Amino acid sequence: MKITRLTIENFRGVRQADVIFPDHAVLIGDNNTGKSTVLEAMDLVLGPDRLNRMPPIDEHDFFQGKYLKPAPAAVPVENAEEAALMVDLGFADPPPPPAEAPRIKIEATVANLSEEQIGKFGDFIEWLDVTTNDLYADPDPGGVDKVSIVSAIRVTFLGYYDEDLDDFEGKTYFSRSLEDEGEEDAHLFTKKDKQKCGFLYLRSVRTGSRALSLEHGSLLDIILRLKELRPRMWEDTIGQLADLEVAADPELGISGVLKSIEGALKKYVPKEWGVNPHLKVSSLTREHLRKVITAFIATGEGEHAAPFYRQGTGTINMLVLAMLSEIAADKQNVIFAMEEVETAIPPYAQKRIVHELRKLAAQSLVTSHSPFVLEEYAINETLHLSRTAAGELSQATLVLPDSVKHKFYRQNFRTRFCEGLLSRRVLIAEGATETASLPVVARRLAEINPTTYVSLEALGITILDANGENQIAGLGKLYRSLAKTVFATCDKQSPDSEAAIRAQVDELFMHGEKGFEDLVIKNTTEAALIRFAKALDWPPHLLKQFPDPAADAAKALKEYFEKSKGDGAVADFLAQCQEDEIPTWLKAVCIRLKAICAPPAAAADGAAPAVEE
Repeated sequence: MKITRLTIENFRGVRQADVIFPDHAVLIGDNNTGKSTVLEAMDLVLGPDRLNRMPPIDEHDFFQGKYLKPAPAAVPVENAEEAALMVDLGFADPPPPPAEAPRIKIEATVANLSEEQIGKFGDFIEWLDVTTNDLYADPDPGGVDKVSIVSAIRVTFLGYYDEDLDDFEGKTYFSRSLEDEGEEDAHLFTKKDKQKCGFLYLRSVRTGSRALSLEHGSLLDIILRLKELRPRMWEDTIGQLADLEVAADPELGISGVLKSIEGALKKYVPKEWGVNPHLKVSSLTREHLRKVITAFIATGEGEHAAPFYRQGTGTINMLVLAMLSEIAADKQNVIFAMEEVETAIPPYAQKRIVHELRKLAAQSLVTSHSPFVLEEYAINETLHLSRTAAGELSQATLVLPDSVKHKFYRQNFRTRFCEGLLSRRVLIAEGATETASLPVVARRLAEINPTTYVSLEALGITILDANGENQIAGLGKLYRSLAKTVFATCDKQSPDSEAAIRAQVDELFMHGEKGFEDLVIKNTTEAALIRFAKALDWPPHLLKQFPDPAADAAKALKEYFEKSKGDGAVADFLAQCQEDEIPTWLKAVCIRLKAICAPPAAAADGAAPAVEE
């Protein structure tokens, strides 16, 4: 089975969302865009163990923390009778009905049901056209025989604050029953129903810390439940522990102290009130055993064993993968949702995890910030999520512009695309020199004058090498289609080329020189050039041309920079400059980026400094 659609209302930071999922997908986007919220929403509506938490939701699960009914508009007492009379006479509209309290509503459409699931959910089966992701509504029943029409169910979680109970409530229903019969009579989608769905949500921190414990919902608990290894498990363990007395040897002294306490107690109460105190290793209840029983694993080459959660994070994560394979082997129809696959895992293991998840699960949905994970997913399996300030979460699928060929995208994914896909703001630079230099100069200016300048990293800006002016417009179009703020910087362009770039970016920074090296050399100080020339270890072929580079620093460095493109030579020069030695155009770009990305709380006139071209 597979989740094909998820709609969310008023959950966490998402006021509204409607997300369509392929068979396997990686969810990407800047931090706090709602990736984890989407997976948490799935867990609320499909996870069998989430509702064990009482209450299942709290104040912070509501959008903006609003869960109470809005107060009705106040009507002045002296005008109340007059207002009512105007309504009765038809001269005014009646007041609107009282606003309902905000609710969390999450609906999941689950398709490709197995025969067992169809039998289990038969009364609530609907039919889904996978080509459009719409429910089949044609009155002709024969239409469901089309290849594109598959069985599906819709389930809805409703969460709200109950004023009478002064607590939060949350229940999951079959959506079809909810629509046909109303909330009061709708059929609940129970924990047993959810267990038939096989949804597993693996949080990067919690999953590893309790994987081999017996707590409710742990991976070991799921495996035992699937293998039906429950009979006499707790009774036998409790019986064995009940016979195990701790520190009973009188030489230890503990039993003597307990006897003294028993004797003192008899002075005040009948002997039947407290007899034979002794120590046990557990409270001898199922719930307590669930919390204290854990697996031990030997580490290193010796036989000494330690609790599994004391192993390295990478080892624990690989242990989780091994357990997932056990679950999938028993269940055969699993949906895996996993956060941050790459946590504490080397690149080759990240790829292995992705391959295993895709192979083991009917559907795998992951979040990631790793290029090694992202490149394992096709373009149509990469879902970019973005969220507005109003809480509107939207998805976008990558669509490569004509200027970016698919082969180029795959070959340059790690170096030119991945970082941009994961950031909120992108600065597209014309070439390698600009790509290396702009972050360095912004960082240097921020060190010298932190009240005026901010580094690109602190502004949340990722800089990407376009590998030529002809690629800037295409890359700008790609990233803007993903709701990112896109900047670009380049040398002087023809009017047509400039117009094409400006049409695809939010702001273009274009200087008037033919090359970035010319911009730097012509607009710095002679002292800075000479100082850098004296500090350089000049290559022999340039020393033949310039025996004394410092004597003609501008020409010598121009040649050096040209021969060292891509080696960060210009960036090295800018890194040792003082503020007055850095070209004015570069300083203006940094000030403008700060004004756009981190505007002051209250500007005097609201105007941002312009960048001269």
